[in-house]
Amino acid sequence: MLTIFMGNLLKTPMYFFLNYLSFVDICFSSATAPKTIVDLLAKNKTISYEGCILQLFGVHFFGSTEIFILIVMAYDRYVAICKPLHYMTIMDREKCNKMLLGTWVGGLIHTVIPISLVVQLPFCGPNEIDHYFCDVRPVLKLACTDTHIIGGVVTANSGTVTLGSFVVLLISYTTILVSLRKQSAEGRHKALSTCGAHIAVVIIFFGPCTFTYMRPDVTFAEDKMVAVFYTIITPMLNPMIYTLRNAEVKNAIKNMDQEDLLECQQQIVANNNLNWMILNVVSLTLVNSYLQ
Repeated sequence: MLTIFMGNLLKTPMYFFLNYLSFVDICFSSATAPKTIVDLLAKNKTISYEGCILQLFGVHFFGSTEIFILIVMAYDRYVAICKPLHYMTIMDREKCNKMLLGTWVGGLIHTVIPISLVVQLPFCGPNEIDHYFCDVRPVLKLACTDTHIIGGVVTANSGTVTLGSFVVLLISYTTILVSLRKQSAEGRHKALSTCGAHIAVVIIFFGPCTFTYMRPDVTFAEDKMVAVFYTIITPMLNPMIYTLRNAEVKNAIKNMDQEDLLECQQQIVANNNLNWMILNVVSLTLVNSYLQ
C-alpha cells in the first residue's frame, strides 16, 4: 500500500483495486489472527457472545468483499487485454469508485443473512466452539434448537457467493487466455505475467473456501486447518504474489529513496495515527531490506 501511494500507481485502475485488496486482506486477517494469538498464549480461551458475533461479521464481510474485489480485478484485466484502446475510457475513476462501492455493498448484503439468522438462535450450553474463531457452522452446533433449515440457507448463501464467483472468474480468465492468441509475443508475456498472479490468488483463496462452504451442514476435523489457510496464509501471500510477478511495483520500490520514506514516516507520526505507524514501520523494514 505504501509503494502504491508513493509510487504514483494509485491512478491506474489495476493498482487502485490492488490497494484496496491489500486493505481488505489486513482487515480480514485482523478479524481472527489477534484473538487466535492471544488464545495460544492464554490458559482460558474465552470470547464473549458480542465478540463472537462481531468476529463472525468480520470474517464474512471482509471475506466476501475480497471475493468481489477479485471479480472486479478480473474485469479490469479483461478490459485491459481484450479492449486496450478503450481501457482508460471504460475504466475511468468514477466507474472504479462505483465498482469498489459495489464490492462493499455486496459484502454487506451477504453478511447480513447469516448474522440475522444466528442472533435469533437460543444458546443454552455447553458454549464451547471446536474452532479457532467464530464461524457459522461451529456456532450453529451450539444452538438449543434444530438448525438444519438455517444451515441450508447459510450453505446456499455462502456457496452461491463462493462457487458463483469462482465460475465467473474462471470464465473471465479463460476468455482472456483465448484472446491472447491474437496478441504479439511481448503482449502475451506481459498479459500472462499479470494474469498469472491473479489466477494464483484465485486458486489459493477459492480452493479452501469451496471446501468449507460448498457442502452440507456438517463439520470435519480438517476445517480448522483449512480455515487458517484462507484467513491468514492467503492474505499474507497476496502482496508477495502480486509484487514478485509485477515489474512496475518492483520498480516503484527501487525508485523510492530514503528521504521520501522518512518524510512519509514523519507525517504519519505527526498525525498520531497508531495503526498507520505500525504499518509504516513494517513497510519501511521490508522496503529497506528490498533496496539493500
